[in-house]
Amino acid sequence: MEKTKILIIEDEAAIADILEYGLNMEGYETEKAYSGANGLKALASFKPDLLILDWMLPDQSGLDICKQVTASYNIPILMITAKSDITDKILGLEFGADDYITKPFDLREVIARIRTILRRVAQANRHADGNTEQEDQVIRFKEIEIAVSERVVKKSGKEIELTPKEYDLLLKLYTNRGKIFTRTELLDYVWGYDYTGDTRTVDTHIQRLRKKLDAADLITTVFSIGYKFNKHVDTSYDSHD
Repeated sequence: MEKTKILIIEDEAAIADILEYGLNMEGYETEKAYSGANGLKALASFKPDLLILDWMLPDQSGLDICKQVTASYNIPILMITAKSDITDKILGLEFGADDYITKPFDLREVIARIRTILRRVAQANRHADGNTEQEDQVIRFKEIEIAVSERVVKKSGKEIELTPKEYDLLLKLYTNRGKIFTRTELLDYVWGYDYTGDTRTVDTHIQRLRKKLDAADLITTVFSIGYKFNKHVDTSYDSHD
């Protein structure tokens, strides 16, 4: 059985070594990189199942790395940083991080969070394996097309670049047309755990979706509650390849 692989991008060697030691003791296979550039190279060659990413790197921001990773890979990201302000936490999540932990940290908490993230990914994969028909579906409405198995969204034939979380949010709302979701419910679904911080991050994602898809009439705000997808959207173009 192959070991779960974790890439650590952290410029402080002592912290990287502690993480490596603890994760190896838990049975994970690890690789370290001390800069963003080397981390991106290791990402392509090592092909990790999870990324531990430091916010402050010597050559570029961890946020920039996070953005690049979520645009090209579908792997979870745990950000580790000295920044503890809630605004910074929201920013990290908005850039695609799955979880966030501040320095100094307890190694046991890092491992617990990693287990939670990986368990959520495994559950999502099992769910996808049991829904082959849905995965093969191509959803079409108005000028928008969603190829579910490829996680590709197009508008008028042109591919729209969505982050993994923007895509998950769109599909969640669409497949539950007419249902009102609170911001907390959407955060819990998109990030996979109960989020106790500021819920403004979901507002940001909704705004981006509306702008990218020109879909202000499709994703509507329910005052003081949250959001819903227009129940009366024309879905007559749903099909299977």
